[in-house]
Amino acid sequence: MKRFENIFRTIFVVTACLLLTTATKAQTQTVESMDSVEFGLITCSPHEEVYSLYGHSAIHYHDLRSGRHFVFNWGVFDFKKSGFVWRFMMGKTDYVLECTPYFNDYCNYYRKWGSQVVEQILDLTNEEKVRLSIALRKNLDNPVYRYNFFFDNCATRPRNIIEQSLTGRVSYAERPDDKRSFRQLIHEKTSHHPWSTFGNDLLLGLTADRTATQREQEFLPELLRLDFDRATVERQGEVRPLVKERRELVKPGVQMVEKDFPLSPLFCFCLLLALSVAILAYELRKGKTAVWWDVLLMLLTGLPGIIIVLMFFSEHPATSSNLQVLLLNPLPLLFIPSVIKRRKTRWFTISMYLTVAFLIGGFWQDYAEGMYCLALCLLLRYWRHVYGK
Repeated sequence: MKRFENIFRTIFVVTACLLLTTATKAQTQTVESMDSVEFGLITCSPHEEVYSLYGHSAIHYHDLRSGRHFVFNWGVFDFKKSGFVWRFMMGKTDYVLECTPYFNDYCNYYRKWGSQVVEQILDLTNEEKVRLSIALRKNLDNPVYRYNFFFDNCATRPRNIIEQSLTGRVSYAERPDDKRSFRQLIHEKTSHHPWSTFGNDLLLGLTADRTATQREQEFLPELLRLDFDRATVERQGEVRPLVKERRELVKPGVQMVEKDFPLSPLFCFCLLLALSVAILAYELRKGKTAVWWDVLLMLLTGLPGIIIVLMFFSEHPATSSNLQVLLLNPLPLLFIPSVIKRRKTRWFTISMYLTVAFLIGGFWQDYAEGMYCLALCLLLRYWRHVYGK
């Protein structure tokens, strides 16, 4: 692993030096010398890797005279790094800007997955090309940034640096009928992966259910590409399109949809509810109490509840207002010893109040699939212990 990191660091430094030289020369050369340089926004369609379900964006630097290519990619991370999962949960994941000269390899990677790769050639003045070159060089000086899925990611970074390099004012054509929330936008990208959808919905709170503005929606690369297609730049009273040419670098291929667990989350929770009803009927018939079932439900709500509570302290902006904490929280774990010993406990009454509050909260938050089935399971246990005897 250390050897890999050293190789990566060497390649990164060499590439950065090459770009530094290019950008510095661009400052001192005549304006006409930038005529051979073009910049493009690259958009890669999603493929079946979990981290690529939302697509990808990058900036392409191409010197037509020398034939040199550089791809600036803000989506590089090392999931093998120590503590990556924990840091990602807490919103402390640091992503890296990578500059690679291997343009063909970059395209071939997405061709292998069957993803379409489209480049929008930007209509920039030579002065703006110089400004963008310098800005990219400065980004390479400090390549690490704190990744934020909604507001600071591999799509918003290229957009921002392009906008900041323009000498004119950029305007985007409105999409007035697009009133989707962050959660709805994510659902569209994970529609073939119900368990990925379930995991996202389990962790996201109220913030994800508000309507995203057009600019906020550009955290998805394909929507950024759509807005760039219709964007204009006003310079000294002259209005011109931001994109002068659209190229398909890689045609869409055949993608194999990787199957999730064969049973959907809703089916699993419906099965859990059916078991709860069957166990309740058995208890009433035999005059017994299935303590083991109470403990199982308390574990099913208490253990995930630890993660839900931890996410309240995460830097992710959409996880600190999650009303599902009313249903999934560590509190039942404290009452398990009393339930096992069949002692009198107030847990089932507390659970009932929390569950009712959870159901009311459903008017404002879109819960993960199957959560209502779990809520009904808990209400059945409340009825069994308070009235069912």
